Amino acid sequence: MFTVALMLAELLGLLSVLIISLISLVGALSLMLNDKHLAKILLYLVSFAAGSLFGDAFIHLIPEAMENTNPTVLASILIIFGILTSFAVERLLQWRHCHIPTSNEHPHPFAYMNLFGDAIHNLIDGMIIAGSYMVSIPIGVASALAVLFHEIPQEIGDFGVLIYGGFSKKHAIKLNLLTAITAIAGAVIAIVLNAVLEGFIPLLIPFAAGNFIYIAGSDLIPELRKDACAPKKATIQMIAILIGIIVMALLLMLE
Repeated sequence: MFTVALMLAELLGLLSVLIISLISLVGALSLMLNDKHLAKILLYLVSFAAGSLFGDAFIHLIPEAMENTNPTVLASILIIFGILTSFAVERLLQWRHCHIPTSNEHPHPFAYMNLFGDAIHNLIDGMIIAGSYMVSIPIGVASALAVLFHEIPQEIGDFGVLIYGGFSKKHAIKLNLLTAITAIAGAVIAIVLNAVLEGFIPLLIPFAAGNFIYIAGSDLIPELRKDACAPKKATIQMIAILIGIIVMALLLMLE
């Protein structure tokens, strides 16, 4: 039976996913910036995104999973499953999160495969955001923000992949928006599965945590390590990571 609270959570989940999907348009705005300045900004955005993903996973999602998953070991298994699923998407589809603009030194020859992999990733993000809202609105807000912070540098990187792959700017914007919209399909799937499968959402939360841990640890942090930066830049990156974690911690005040 639908309650007012559940309907509100579902509506907020869909609205958040829709807003985040529109972030795909940020790639076009990146053309206004000098490549050198853009790369510098993105490294700090990636640092902040890594902190927010780690923060959401360890401060919000995992405690929620441990509290509501029985037996508790099942939550641990689902976290591992979330990590392995993200790894499988990257390995089997030959796709990875990209946060650095494409260039001759940073080529991406698989533009179409990147689109397909991005669509699958956004589908999962949509399910995670909608599912988080159905657990509680504060956890939904935390997950939506974590995905949002990560999507900004990712979409800029994806836009660069498409341009380098031979697409016109107009076509690249359309394709990026199309793959972003799959997040809405993911949100709808989560809502439907929650209605027909009792206990689905509690199982989705630890899976989401594993997904976030993989993205932050396997994709974002290594991206930062590629840059042989001076101690000052490394310190700023660390501060940005900590700020991302602190933002997630502050959201506990909403609960």
